[in-house]
Amino acid sequence: MSDRKENVIFIGRKTAMNYVMACFTVIQSGQKEIVIKARGRAISRAVDVAEILKNRFMQNQIKIKDISIGTETIESKDRGTFSVSTIEITIEVTK
Repeated sequence: MSDRKENVIFIGRKTAMNYVMACFTVIQSGQKEIVIKARGRAISRAVDVAEILKNRFMQNQIKIKDISIGTETIESKDRGTFSVSTIEITIEVTK
């Protein structure tokens, strides 16, 4: 069994609309809070997803509850140790 939380959306290389639809799926499952997580180059896409939800699809139905930023240290065989920026955007469903 996976220990992944049901209300967490990990942002990767897909289009922003794919992740917006994933957020809708979480909302329809009854969750009142969504956590959008991204790191590195996907950070801007995570911000896009949150803004699309807030301004285009769910106006006055959600609010940005918290934004936290940080840095993770990653060890790679070919690149060695390096740091990558991270972001977590917590969205609260108010409807």
